[in-house]
Amino acid sequence: MTITSDQVRAALSDVIDPELGVNVVDLGLIYNIQIDNAKISVDMTLTTPGCPLAAMLAGNVEQALREAFPDIDVDVSLVWDPPWTPEMLSEEAKAQLGYTSR
Repeated sequence: MTITSDQVRAALSDVIDPELGVNVVDLGLIYNIQIDNAKISVDMTLTTPGCPLAAMLAGNVEQALREAFPDIDVDVSLVWDPPWTPEMLSEEAKAQLGYTSR
């Protein structure tokens, strides 16, 4: 079975940030996806390094991937570089959050 980055992003689109009500993909929190033969590695960030939901969100990302790809090893890493900015929001997330650029 060949897994694509699009399939990984689709699985992660069900992971919702409970404070913002937007999924982690549209929030721009998923930075890097690497897929090897038997492993999916994801680098993700948060909107702020002091986010009290850091462990929960990373755990939800890992759980979503394990459920979507049960025979594949999963590794989720929190990274802070580059720092998240609102420009990383998808157009859908910007509309949902009422974000307007200035």
